[in-house]
Parts: sequence; C-alpha cells; structure tokens
Amino acid sequence: MPPNPAHTLSALRERYGERYRWLLLLSVMVGTMAAIMSSTIINVAIPDMSQHFTLGQDRAQWVTSGFMAAMTVSMLTTPWLLARYGYRRTYTGCIWLLLAGGVGGGFANDFPLVLAARVAEGLAAGVVQPIPAIIILRAFEPHEQGRASGIFGMGVVLAPAIGPSIGGLLVDGFGWRSIFFMVVPFCLVSLWLAHRFVPNTSPGGGPAEPRGAGLDWRGLLLATAGTLALLNGLVELQSGTAASAALLLGGAALAVMAFVVLQRRTLKARRRNPDAGVDPLMNLSLFADRRFAMGCIVAFIYGIALFGSTYLLPVYMQMGLGLSPSYVGSILLPAGLVLAVTIAIVGRLADHQPTHRLVSIGLLLLAASFALMVTIDLSQPTRVITLLVTWAILGRIGLGFILPSLNIGAMRGLPGTQIPQGASAINFLRMLGGAAGVSLCGIVLEWRVAAHGFRLDTASTSPERLTAFNETFLMLAGICALALVAAWKLRAPRVAD
Repeated sequence: MPPNPAHTLSALRERYGERYRWLLLLSVMVGTMAAIMSSTIINVAIPDMSQHFTLGQDRAQWVTSGFMAAMTVSMLTTPWLLARYGYRRTYTGCIWLLLAGGVGGGFANDFPLVLAARVAEGLAAGVVQPIPAIIILRAFEPHEQGRASGIFGMGVVLAPAIGPSIGGLLVDGFGWRSIFFMVVPFCLVSLWLAHRFVPNTSPGGGPAEPRGAGLDWRGLLLATAGTLALLNGLVELQSGTAASAALLLGGAALAVMAFVVLQRRTLKARRRNPDAGVDPLMNLSLFADRRFAMGCIVAFIYGIALFGSTYLLPVYMQMGLGLSPSYVGSILLPAGLVLAVTIAIVGRLADHQPTHRLVSIGLLLLAASFALMVTIDLSQPTRVITLLVTWAILGRIGLGFILPSLNIGAMRGLPGTQIPQGASAINFLRMLGGAAGVSLCGIVLEWRVAAHGFRLDTASTSPERLTAFNETFLMLAGICALALVAAWKLRAPRVAD
C-alpha cells in the first residue's frame, strides 16, 4: 500500500505551519517518557515480584538486566527501521510493542512470561530513544536545537524522577502488576499524537524504501553476543568465579573485534555496490569526525556515571547510612526536579554557548558531587541529610549541563544523511556504559567493603563501611575527571581565514 500523501513531512509542515516541529517533538516525547519510565520504575516492584514467584536475587535481577540488554542492542537497528519503514510505522510499531509488553507483563502468571514482556519493552524502548535526537537535528534550525533538546530533556527526565515515587504508592496499594500497567495511558496518548503528527516519510523527508538495503543480521548477532557476554562477565566478576568471568569477558572482546572487522567489510562492499547488499549496523566512518568520536567517549562515561550513581546512591543511603527506603526516595526527589529545570535552562544556553564548555562544566560538577560524598560523617547526624540533598542536587545539575548539549554538539559535524546512524551509535554507547556502570559500582563496592572486613548483607553501619562507599564514589569522580579530556576536544574546528 503506498503511503498516504497527507501524512508526508512536507504535507504536515504545510498544514500546521511553524508550530509543526514542536508538535512532532511532543508526540515522540510522550512515547519516550513511557519507554524510559518502563526502564526505571520496575525496580520498586522487584521485591514483591520475587516473593510472588519465589525467585532468588539472581533470577529476579534478569527483569532489569533483560530489559537493559534488549534496549541497548535494539538501538543499533533504528536507522535501518526508519529508512525502510519511515517514522510513523517504526515509531507506532514500537509503541504498540511497549503497550503489549506492559499489558502482557501485568497479566502474566509465570515468570518466563514476565521476562518475555520485559524483553519486548526493552526492544521497543531501544528503537524509540534515538528518534528524538534525529528529529531535533533535522527538523529544527541550529539556533533552536538546544532549546528543543532542553524542553524534550526536561519532560523525559521528569519520568524517572517522579516514577519511582508513584510506583512505590502503586505497589503498596495495588501490587507489583500495577507497575506494568502504568505505561498504558502514556502509550495510548502517544499513539493518538503519532496518528496526527508523526510523518510516514524517512528521516531525509523522502518516502520509506521497503525494498531497500537489508538488515545487517550478522552484525546484530555479534553486537548481541558481545553485549550479553560483557554484562554477564561483569556479573561473574561480582558473584561468580574468576575463570567464568575471564571466559565471558574474553568472549566479549572477541565479539567486539569481529564486529569491527565485519562493519568495515560491510561498509566497503556497500560503497562498491550501492544497489546491493546491506548497510552496516554501525557506520564506523562516523568516528573519523573528531567531535563525534569524542562525544561517544563522553557518552559512554556519562552512562557509567549516571546509571552507576543511580544504583549507588540508594544503596549508600540504606546500607551505609541506615536510612529507610521511603526516606531515600524523598531525599532524591528534589535532585530529580532540579535536574529537569536545569536541562530546560541549559538547553537555551546550548544554542549560544560552545558544547565543550557546557559538557566540561557538567563533568566538573558531577565529579565534585561524587568526591564531596566523603564529607558526610556519621558523627554529625544533623548535617547528614543536608549534605546528602546538597551533593545529590549538585550532581544532577552537572548531569543537566551534559544532557541537552552532548548529542547535539557531537553530531553537528555529521552530514544529514548520517544523523540517524550517529544518534543510534551514541545512544548505544551511552546505554552500554550505563549497563557496565551498575556492575562496575557493585564490583568496586564489594571489593572495598571486603577489604575493610565487612559484608554488604549485614544490617549494621559503621565508619569502615562508609569508607568503602566513599572509595567507590571517588572512583566515579575519577572516571568523570578522565572524561574532561574528551569533552574539551568537542570544540568546533577552527575555520581558516
């Protein structure tokens, strides 16, 4: 069936005028909020779910790990899906899959069905997440891109900031199944908006090509195998044997090398014969652009810091300081709200200030927030909460400086035809860093706790245990400081006189 000419990009622009690009951004923002919410809100339901299905911690954790692995790998397919099926069919297909995962998981009576629902949600969330960056870079003028990214980021960040608090109330009132159903209204609204405002054309504005290049299945299988081997290898470092961890991490390294070789060969074959073969899953020629390559390094480290701290802060407050889970949620909520406001403000700055400056400021603030955690002292209980809230807010302000400016600055030097590939690659590396960051924080924390003669599964707190947490925070601060080298190279190249 040929695409409806009334739903092409040019027709929708003519119908809605100058405001159309904002309506399009709103449409994909709602769906992205649902995707991000589904990735974070499930954590509050894991204890109830574990009890319902009588699961051990290792099996229960796959509810999160399965989602993360599926989301990370599926991001690489976004450019191919958009070129082959266009914005509307790709986006609405993912929202329907996300909706099916939410409903299916909510009604599931067996844990394998719950896990399958989470994987389905992860696949949908991964494809959806690079789409807003593609739209911002193609639909908005350069002087508007920062503001658009800030407004979009503010809306998206509110979902994980408020989601766990609402999720806790839902679990207490209606049980773990209610967490799955929470994405349903967002999906329905997003489908209605997509029907009105999302074009059926490809990112270039032309028609989708259903008979275009095929999907790089070999690359996708290698990326999946490498990601799973890396994530499971990091888990084995934490709770398994050294031999199994070495085997899995070695397998991950081999998969990465094979993936790079395959992508180079696929790109050369495509250049020799543009009318045959497949497009590479990740176009490695993108990394010849210095700003993009440095942006990917920062994105990977940003993912480690963001997801690692999201895991570490609640564990620190509960096991290091002895605070209750509900109290932890109330302490972190102001930081989430400040992050949303910061993103909106910095988004406007990104239209006028150089990317490397904003990202560097963000990394400095983020590193400082981790390093300053060592100032929290159990012998001064009246200052503990004040310092916790202050340093958490400082770190979220740092994230707010990075989020709206990094993707735009990293991809501004890419040709328009390569923006979908760039958005896919940088989001993939950010999520891969995030998945690795959670395991890295867990490994370093257990190592330092054991070095001080304690265990994490004991209820008591002590200065020695607090020292182990402080050393883990200092590790994160050091990683952020290293990223400053790459961030400073995000500077635009000088134009010769």
